[in-house]
Amino acid sequence: MGRGNRYDVKDIRLAGQGRDRIEWAKKDMPVLRSIGERFSREKPLSGIRIAACLHVTTETAALMQVLSAGGAKVSLCASNPLSTQDDAAASLVRHDGIRAYAIKGENRKTYYAHILQALSVAPHMTMDDGADLVSVVHTKKKEYLKGILGGTEETTTGVIRLRAMAEKGVLRYPIVAVNEAKTKHFFDNRYGTGQSTIDGILRATNRLLAGSRFVVAGYGWCGRGLAMRARGMGARVIVTEIDPLPALEALMDGFEVVPMAEAAKVGDIFCTVTGNLHVLRREHFERMKDGAIVCNSGHFNVEIDIPALAGMARSVRTVRPFVEEYLLRDGRAIHVLAEGRLINLAAAEGHPSNVMDMSFANQALSAEYLVRHRKELETRVYTVPEPIDREIARLKLRTTGIRIDLLTPEQNKYLASWEMGT
Repeated sequence: MGRGNRYDVKDIRLAGQGRDRIEWAKKDMPVLRSIGERFSREKPLSGIRIAACLHVTTETAALMQVLSAGGAKVSLCASNPLSTQDDAAASLVRHDGIRAYAIKGENRKTYYAHILQALSVAPHMTMDDGADLVSVVHTKKKEYLKGILGGTEETTTGVIRLRAMAEKGVLRYPIVAVNEAKTKHFFDNRYGTGQSTIDGILRATNRLLAGSRFVVAGYGWCGRGLAMRARGMGARVIVTEIDPLPALEALMDGFEVVPMAEAAKVGDIFCTVTGNLHVLRREHFERMKDGAIVCNSGHFNVEIDIPALAGMARSVRTVRPFVEEYLLRDGRAIHVLAEGRLINLAAAEGHPSNVMDMSFANQALSAEYLVRHRKELETRVYTVPEPIDREIARLKLRTTGIRIDLLTPEQNKYLASWEMGT
């Protein structure tokens, strides 16, 4: 174990392996690399201290390097106990001099201790994934609030929590909702979550998806991507929803849409992607088939009511890495993957670097935006400014060799006029 005031990682000797994997990820992150080159020249974050609570992966490491190149002093902790890649954390400490406090499999006590260690830099800015860091600042470490100019939030779950804080009047500094950028949720949530969740399920179970009944709980951008990828693997996909609009969209996309009480009877694999509480609960477990597989790809492990399932079980055992078998009193077995935490990061490596390129470009440019506009921002949740969103899309197209048309002067004039009719 490598521990100290400047870091707490599993094994600092993993740094070499981590460096190689970070370099591999960066090869497929051209937009973030180009931002890093500019940041190195211009130093837009000079003197800024950033406390970041993110999934500690190779892609996150690339973002930390860019922020550091921009002049920031960065302190990083994990935003989920099972999402850390220990070699990436070790590399950040040894090769980049970045404070990292993250160990895969850390317990709840260590998880929150690491958040406090990351905050000990007395940040000017927070960078969150799930809003746990912001929550701790607002409840247990209020003394840091006076020095914070703003923050960013990476995921849907965190944005929901932060908007609730803003509506109740308790949010104390402006937050940019990176998740709301089109170059984030259109791509990261849909294509990233879709692919990485399937990857995690397959690594954990080695089960054949073709022909199985695959139940997707929630048809937001993550659910859309997951349903699309499961169907691509040959699964018969069932969608459950509580909102009539995405339910209608799922129907029009060709999926079966039913209440979870009905899906529970026939599903082989269940995956929650809602950001809500107890989406799968006792009444559903009571109806599931013997051998049903249950997992979650939402941010927190509350979407599956595991305490209720444990109360129904006569025994629990680990049958393979990241697979726990709950043997019920009637003889049925229900298998929970990765303790109900994010299956794509617990059992696999998370989103591919190509899609995280855009997500973390949004993080870097939003950090720059907060610094430049700190005096004019109000205490509320902002969306990523559209010029940033479009610039990232433009850069992504350019780096992939794709060209698009430009409006002619005549077309620009037409779009700006009201006089021309049919």
